[in-house]
Amino acid sequence: MSDGIQKSAGQKLQKALAFMTGNRFRGLLTGCVLTMIIQSSGATTVMLVSFVNAGLVTLEQSVGVIFGANIGTTITAWIVVLFGFNFSIEAFAIPLFGIGYLCTILKKRKYEGLGQAIMGFGLLFIGLGWLSAAFQFSGSGEAVNFLESIQGYGFISIILAALAGMIFTAMIHSSSAMSAIVITMAYNGVVSWEFGAAMVMGSAVGSTIDAAMSAAGASANAKRTALVHVLCNAVTVIALLIFFKPFLAFTDLLIPGDVTKNENLIYHIAMLNTAFKIIETIVFIPFTNQIAVVLRKIVPDDKPEDENQEYKLEFNNELAAKSPEGCVFRAQKEITAFSERVVEMYDELQMGLARFDATYLEEHHPRIMFLENYLDQMHEQLTAYLIKCQHLHLSDEAKDNIQLMLRLIGEMESMSDGCLSISIQIKKALEKNVKFKQEDFDRLIPYFELGRQLLYFIHKNVSTVQKLTPEQYQFASELEEQIDTERTELRRIARHRLEAGADVRTELYYMDIIRQIEKIGDRCFDAAGDLR
Repeated sequence: MSDGIQKSAGQKLQKALAFMTGNRFRGLLTGCVLTMIIQSSGATTVMLVSFVNAGLVTLEQSVGVIFGANIGTTITAWIVVLFGFNFSIEAFAIPLFGIGYLCTILKKRKYEGLGQAIMGFGLLFIGLGWLSAAFQFSGSGEAVNFLESIQGYGFISIILAALAGMIFTAMIHSSSAMSAIVITMAYNGVVSWEFGAAMVMGSAVGSTIDAAMSAAGASANAKRTALVHVLCNAVTVIALLIFFKPFLAFTDLLIPGDVTKNENLIYHIAMLNTAFKIIETIVFIPFTNQIAVVLRKIVPDDKPEDENQEYKLEFNNELAAKSPEGCVFRAQKEITAFSERVVEMYDELQMGLARFDATYLEEHHPRIMFLENYLDQMHEQLTAYLIKCQHLHLSDEAKDNIQLMLRLIGEMESMSDGCLSISIQIKKALEKNVKFKQEDFDRLIPYFELGRQLLYFIHKNVSTVQKLTPEQYQFASELEEQIDTERTELRRIARHRLEAGADVRTELYYMDIIRQIEKIGDRCFDAAGDLR
């Protein structure tokens, strides 16, 4: 059901999460509502970790979203309690599944995602029916005897129940499913009120495994986001286990009925699940900034890029399973990093050309060489990553974005090649003691600046991977025309100087630099055409 909803909504849900987290309370509301919609706190937190890793959401903003997701995930328990046992929904589940299947085959109308969501909704109640039948034991049995045997040891049983809930939830990757199972067992008298409550509380810790797995190989802030999910849930569970009896008594006040007589027991468990998450939020949400400070001390910052660093982009299978479109957002972050390094290469060229002395050989050219090698690695690995993304369960919009990104990294890799070619020419000119006249620099620097403006324009729009407006495309077109016009004029001047007897080697170096800048401008304009 979660997969279908995410696919039918396309990237709208992800964009909502990325841009509706301006403060802790807005983040709390966003996380809660989003999780209620997609029925999976795991998907929300995995998505969140990917956005923090991509720099779309800050660590402080992520804390509120996590607590909101914790509250939002309790809606599944209420659906089970309100509809799973009081109505014969199971009888409608198969027809509902059939309707969903029909929607999936109407691909021309783009109802596939909606159909999968409807099929998942039908399967939810089929599963509840099977669970209920499985736990309707008569007399004695091994399962009943086992559960009864570990429920007779007082507080030790509570600890065992919490551990069982944590381990089983980590295995099935769903606290919602665990809550449904516990409620079903309680409905059929297999577990007591206290034992069922402890299992639900333990499931809150087990559910954090998704965020932890998705943070593997991610940035420091992404790891901190996963850690806050683990620590806050674990601390809250430990604290409430210490005050277990008062917490259960508080829940009994909220829901009427004598649980010792199995009156409204399933409502008590659902309410405990919600109350537990709300209490956790009330306790921790005022200390968002302080939590972020502590996490930064626990998880060290990422190591800065150095000359020996190699680029690595690992495909996160957990993210692909829980939030496939989150993988596309991860790729967008890498596209932004790619374009930033191309811009850095161009800036190194421009700074070095402005001085045109030995410092270029010592500082600028080695940096450009490193960046070019790094970008070659990025191009190779990012292409492989995007090809893997093509095989995921994605919306049409996300698939189109993948194709666009593949074209863009090809264009930007060509830009980096052009920057390297210019750097090599400058290096050769300096090593051979070629002397350019000041008037050559006076003409070349404005020409360089035109290329820089167009490159920065592409970088800005590549970062968002959004289509250019007609006005934006016209701006890029005018810049490209200015570059072509200026190139023609500079080449004409160089040819006239050659005819007048100027140094051939100097003029050839000069003309080659002009030609390479024009080629970079062409690649920028091609990228603008891709974004159009």
